[in-house]
Amino acid sequence: MIANPILAGSLLLVLGCGTEPSATVATGVPSQPASHDTAVSGAPSQPAGGTVAPRTEPTGDSPKPTRPEGDTDNPRKIRWLKATPSKDGRSLRVVWWSGVEPCNVLDRVTVRQTSKRVTVTLWEGPSSKAQNVACIEIAIKKVTTVKLKKPLGSRKVVDGAR
Repeated sequence: MIANPILAGSLLLVLGCGTEPSATVATGVPSQPASHDTAVSGAPSQPAGGTVAPRTEPTGDSPKPTRPEGDTDNPRKIRWLKATPSKDGRSLRVVWWSGVEPCNVLDRVTVRQTSKRVTVTLWEGPSSKAQNVACIEIAIKKVTTVKLKKPLGSRKVVDGAR
């Protein structure tokens, strides 16, 4: 008969665990469940204390200007979000999601141009100059400018990482 009260108590304990309090924390900001896509949506992440962490990177609407640095370890192709031509069509403004440096560094941009299309490929990797570093996993919107040999005209722009 002693097993039943222990079983009932264990069940209550298990059911009580894992639920989040719905009360407002001392800062006046309601607590929210952690979300893995918060950084991608552009909304500020919220630490456990209920306060909004200060931004050290550009917001989701203003990408961080980035230049190819070269000298990365094992660069890989990175998909980009959009490529917007300049007014004169002689360059493209390429925007993509990335991570923090030195773990995610733009190594190079390759551009292959034909009469019908312009293929832009971004290459990223960890900086070979950084040794024994740890980087937080947060999405940062970055932008780089690519110069074209001839104005874009009616050519289609293609992502070389797709």
